[in-house]
Amino acid sequence: MDRGDTPADGFRRTVLPNGLTVLSERMPGVRSVAFGAWIRAASLHEPREKMGVSHLLEHMVFKGTAKRSAKQIALELEALGGSLDAYTSREHTVYQARVLDEHLDIAADVIGDFVFRPLLRKSDLDLERKVVLEEIGMVDDTPDDLVFEMHNESLWGQHPYGYSILGTRDSVSTLRVDDLQGLHARAYHPSQLIVAASGNVDHDALLATLERTGWADDRPGDATRLIVPPAVAEPPVRRHVKRDGAQTHIVVGSATIPHGDPRRHALVLLSVLLGGGMSSRIFQRVREELGLAYSVYTFQSFHADVGMHGVYVGTGPETAREALDAVDAELADVAKNGLPADELAMGKSQLKGQITLSLESVSARMYRCAGVELYGEPYRSLDEMLALVNAVTEEQIADVARDFFAPERQTVVSLGPGDSF
Repeated sequence: MDRGDTPADGFRRTVLPNGLTVLSERMPGVRSVAFGAWIRAASLHEPREKMGVSHLLEHMVFKGTAKRSAKQIALELEALGGSLDAYTSREHTVYQARVLDEHLDIAADVIGDFVFRPLLRKSDLDLERKVVLEEIGMVDDTPDDLVFEMHNESLWGQHPYGYSILGTRDSVSTLRVDDLQGLHARAYHPSQLIVAASGNVDHDALLATLERTGWADDRPGDATRLIVPPAVAEPPVRRHVKRDGAQTHIVVGSATIPHGDPRRHALVLLSVLLGGGMSSRIFQRVREELGLAYSVYTFQSFHADVGMHGVYVGTGPETAREALDAVDAELADVAKNGLPADELAMGKSQLKGQITLSLESVSARMYRCAGVELYGEPYRSLDEMLALVNAVTEEQIADVARDFFAPERQTVVSLGPGDSF
């Protein structure tokens, strides 16, 4: 066992009689706890005309309960030195806190209060809608964020993967309190929730905390999981959107594999070597050798039924074609030739170091716990995770490179001055 890792008996899972799934991982030697609740409802489950309803509900639950005002919700943990946060992703809505171990009861009570008992008042909606519209405006004014939204739309078309998590100005403007109440009634009950905690937390004590703070109560609700239509990527396209500015922002990417596919480890490793740091191929070529960009990197995401990978580069309008050609050349090379053994060995060392360092965080451990349930994966110790990286072969790298990284497979979206480049 690697130093600092948690033995298998430090991970526990319990399903309460009301359907709530509880996972925890104890980390001896720390004095904090990360506590989070995952709701199995997010942008992926929305009809197009209600786009953004999950994100708006995430905002609205913070506006007050019968026990706490919005200010009390914000103050209760911050006054103790803790933090409280939330976000909406494609697949889940997440509420999380990090606190001292002695304050776990308070974190569970605060999050349970606004998750299960929000007021959802029309007066609050009228105000919070303005906040979300400002958030949408902020993305619209941030081209290196907006280009990702445009790429998703081009890659997935009419499928919910192509929707904006925030929604659009039109969709958010038409959402009403009954839309929020309907989503809350359908999704915010124990059988649709996962609670995960890590840090200086004992599993039995966590269950007792959840019992005291109402998480174990029986709550009526539909236990049927929300159904999502299968995702099929659109045919590859190259699309330029004209917009004034000093840079052209480009996203190159394609659909890949779901979270549970064993090829995921090879794909992550390949992405790291292509654009995961200053030593990566694309960074060295585009920035260091050609001086074409300040920011250039690869990225990937994996969902329950599909995944995607990509490359982002921000460059001058006059050098956009050269930068894209340089990215395409690197993709073509790896798709044709794979990676040599020495480069693969370096990438494994880099990725294993990143994994090991990340798992010194109680929040990262909490996410690892949640992933066991969200994606049906077995709990893996650090040793087991590193062994999966070590097991990636040159042949597996060559296969995923050939299948997913060839330039002709990529959807390319650019945002910047001019009609094209």
